[in-house]
Amino acid sequence: MAKEQHTGDENLQAIEVTLSKSEQFIENNSKKLTIGLAIVLGIVGLFVAYQKWYVAPLEEEAHKEMFVAEQYFAKDSFQLAVDGDGEYSGFTKIAADFGSTKSGNLANYYAGISYVKLKNYDKAIQYLSDFSSSDKMLSNIAKGNIGDAYAQKGEMEKAAEYYAKAANGDANEFTAPIYFMKLGKVQESLSNWKAALDAYSKIKTNYSKTTEGRSIDKYITRVKSNM
Repeated sequence: MAKEQHTGDENLQAIEVTLSKSEQFIENNSKKLTIGLAIVLGIVGLFVAYQKWYVAPLEEEAHKEMFVAEQYFAKDSFQLAVDGDGEYSGFTKIAADFGSTKSGNLANYYAGISYVKLKNYDKAIQYLSDFSSSDKMLSNIAKGNIGDAYAQKGEMEKAAEYYAKAANGDANEFTAPIYFMKLGKVQESLSNWKAALDAYSKIKTNYSKTTEGRSIDKYITRVKSNM
């Protein structure tokens, strides 16, 4: 029993020594700690102020600028959508002026799709490459359109690269089978029969009830005849 009491006393003394050292450290470094805390609070304050007084108003302004350009886009007036009409900005100017905002980022997407429609494939690739999104479907559509642009330029290997990214990026029945089909056709054009079969087989296995899936057997048969 005395031994247990002795051990308990030693533990208590160890705790007291540790607390004493901690108190001594705080006392010796109180000025540095205060300055450090002030710096952290200052940085947080600046970030909050930046978000409230700069980013939020900028986002609102960008959103207002987008409205007319989106109307032109919806009407398939793609040149006006990207260039503006003299009174309202187009997507390219919005992307340049408000690139740090969500609307500015989305303007890159709209501009890229518009340039695909206008057959200006280099600019389409440029703007779509500058677009990023946490929305998988939207991100895959952007990649798929980059693939379209490269295909129209005759750069089939690059087209295949982006179709593969678009197809594999999200397992949904709306975009994935479309891009697997495009991937298969591009691989066929490159005589990459095994890669083409792999793309078509994924449609048959995973998307058999889609439009692409219902007609996929003839593509598989054609590829196999060339292997």
